[in-house]
Amino acid sequence: GGLIMQGYRDINGWLTEKEPWKKKGDEYNEFRQVVVRATLEACYAMAHFLLPFIPNGVKMIFDKLGTPPKALLDLDTNLRNLRVGTKVNVGDVLFQKIVSEDELNAAEAAKKKAVDYATAQKLKKEKKAKESAKSKAGQKSGASTPNQPNFTKMDIRVGVIKRVWNHPEAEKLYCEEIDCGDEDGKATREVASGLRDFYSLKEMENRKVLVVCNLKPSKLIGFVSNGMVLAAKEGNGGKVELISPPENAKIGERVFVEGVSGEPLSSAQIKKKKVWDTVAKCLKTGEGGIAMWEEKAIMTTAGACSATSLVGAPIS
Repeated sequence: GGLIMQGYRDINGWLTEKEPWKKKGDEYNEFRQVVVRATLEACYAMAHFLLPFIPNGVKMIFDKLGTPPKALLDLDTNLRNLRVGTKVNVGDVLFQKIVSEDELNAAEAAKKKAVDYATAQKLKKEKKAKESAKSKAGQKSGASTPNQPNFTKMDIRVGVIKRVWNHPEAEKLYCEEIDCGDEDGKATREVASGLRDFYSLKEMENRKVLVVCNLKPSKLIGFVSNGMVLAAKEGNGGKVELISPPENAKIGERVFVEGVSGEPLSSAQIKKKKVWDTVAKCLKTGEGGIAMWEEKAIMTTAGACSATSLVGAPIS
């Protein structure tokens, strides 16, 4: 009996290894047919050896395969016992797993843990939505106002770099996954930045940055970048410093400038009207490295955003 059950385990292991359910498309039709046929043939042949132990259960196996048992000496050792075109009846599971009390308790605990996790995620999402609403409280819609300041048309947010790696084909680029508090269900957005000459991977990871979020995606040597990380830059290829929000700034918060308000435009509008080009011309660092737009500090509810030391440097 043990040898027979091991045989079934081997069949299951082989099927798991081949994974025919993952092979999509017409080009894998023959592969799927071969794997499924071999599995059914093996199950049919092995079922004969179970007859002395569980005759009723084995009868159901033969019924599902639409083929009655044969004498052992009549079995085709090349596993060609099932006639092509015979209907296979799937139906219910033949043998339910016998679960111990410990397994039942573990399953119940796992179920409770999943429910607790889902609840925590829901609360986290609600909290993030409240924080986003708070961030926008001072920026009531001005999109329909003809004289809306250009800075308020941009969606510049506090983000945190969750993962960073070297671009495989560009020696100056980093590829980053940044949490910007997006509300479209995506945990992070991918952004490329030309910062490899100025920051190490360790310095980049888990760092809070400012990200321009409503630019059209752009492909940089095969990598699609969905935003721009802001940094102050000295002229003639000099020092580069990231613009950092305060340490306790909220992830996903949209930065603002005192005295102006308005809702951000879509990426298509930003590109069509060349809004970012206009805004970038007025971005630079002021005293203490504070990031400025038209001589006004760029703020979060936790305070101003700034470079480490650069003063009077353009920001892009």
